[in-house]
Amino acid sequence: MPTGYRERPAAGEYNAFYARYVERVPEGDILELLRTQVEETAKLLLSAPAARHDWAYAPGKWTLKEVVGHICDTERVMTYRALRAARADATPLASFDENAWVPQGAFGERTMESLVAELVAVRQATLALFSGLPAAAWTRVVVASGHPVSVRALAWIVAGHELHHRAGIQERYLEAGAIRA
Repeated sequence: MPTGYRERPAAGEYNAFYARYVERVPEGDILELLRTQVEETAKLLLSAPAARHDWAYAPGKWTLKEVVGHICDTERVMTYRALRAARADATPLASFDENAWVPQGAFGERTMESLVAELVAVRQATLALFSGLPAAAWTRVVVASGHPVSVRALAWIVAGHELHHRAGIQERYLEAGAIRA
């Protein structure tokens, strides 16, 4: 089992933009957190009233289903970056525009159950990738969106991104105090 996943990434291992995600991640085993947190998020999403699934908290904001689709898309992008870095591929990677991607996902045409099932499947693939990495891969770096990022930082970004959106779901999409994970 690799050991690099136990060490929090240093600030220089990722673009400062991602600090807000990395800072949300508690100390400890990132692989275990990735395993357990998706269960908590899935439970929260499946408990959301159907009336909230296609609802946005403000004009121009994503619906709850779109947020779930965005979490899936972002996790796929981040783990692809991790794969490229882990395999020592130094080819710079482009950024992605989540605001352009979300409408193309047509997430509103799907059920919340199908989106949650996809979220769980994406996380299982993420765990398979990170769990199988040799220790040396965790500190490898790739340039993405013009900034270097380590495999270790990408694991923390994935976890923190989900935690960020889970907090937003609780605060903005679900009635205060009515539903909690």
